[in-house]
Amino acid sequence: MQCESCVYYVYDEELDCYSCLVELDEDEYGRFLRGECRSCPYYRLDDEYGVVRHQM
Repeated sequence: MQCESCVYYVYDEELDCYSCLVELDEDEYGRFLRGECRSCPYYRLDDEYGVVRHQM
């Protein structure tokens, strides 16, 4: 998985680490921990320049 480039992967200053903002349900979280997920269904590329390109 490419969590580092996802829009939901953010730095939490209080915990002093990066974490995912997506709240998985119990089944999804279990599949994630067992490594059964090939790709995250919530992944969205954090494209900072996408808005600028759209406005041009």
